[in-house]
Amino acid sequence: MLTLIIVTLVIVLSIIFLHEKIEPTKIEGSKSIRNVSITIVYDNNPYRDGLKTAWGFSCIVKFEKTILFDTGGNGTILLENMKKLNIDPKEIDIIVLSHIHSDHVGGLLKFLERNHEVNVYLPKSFSENFKEKIRKYGAKVIEVRKPIEICNKVYSTGEMGVWVKEQSLIIQTEKGLIIITGCAHSGIVKIVKRAKDLLKKDILLVVGGFHLIGKSEKEIREIVLEFKKLGVKYVAPCHCSGDIARKLFKEIYRENFINTGVGKIISIEDLR
Repeated sequence: MLTLIIVTLVIVLSIIFLHEKIEPTKIEGSKSIRNVSITIVYDNNPYRDGLKTAWGFSCIVKFEKTILFDTGGNGTILLENMKKLNIDPKEIDIIVLSHIHSDHVGGLLKFLERNHEVNVYLPKSFSENFKEKIRKYGAKVIEVRKPIEICNKVYSTGEMGVWVKEQSLIIQTEKGLIIITGCAHSGIVKIVKRAKDLLKKDILLVVGGFHLIGKSEKEIREIVLEFKKLGVKYVAPCHCSGDIARKLFKEIYRENFINTGVGKIISIEDLR
């Protein structure tokens, strides 16, 4: 009897996962995004002189909207780097938080002091206390569990993972999908596969933390080769990806490896 219950539960969960669909929340058009740029504003890897590095990740995605993805671990450093990059906090329309770890959300409240007129998309699993702090600043909290369309052709993967619930960002461009990850706790390959399964498009670029520090060179090489099998064209690993992973991605991807750190700007116009 117990075996039958377990088998039934596995089948039900499999059906739910296989039929997971993008749920639109705000649709402004139907065409893929043509011009988009990604600016790394917080990272532990250096790139541009004069900017502060610190453990954590944050980037700004610009197209017809401006999205702040994660906020790093320190709001003062985040805002200082944004100022040096001539990015006004008031430009931000939407904030997307990948997961609850402080090196990805620690800068949020300091940022909201400068601009609270934003929608904050975060995993539903975030604590109610954290959500309430955001609301007290006047920002709107939007909880994400399943994959959703955040705005025109910009999506969340939905919550992924078991111990650490995390969402990643997918941008559908004319040249293919761009995937932005915070820490990829659920597995970077799983995230790429989910994006591909959800939108049935080729992967142009994967950028962000790949969570490969501590993995062996053999394990990382297998992941890099899996990226190739999945058709990922460009890679820009940073934050928690680790030096070994960056070295192996560079070795295998060659000119399609993008050296990334705080201050790096990736423009879709430069990706062929």
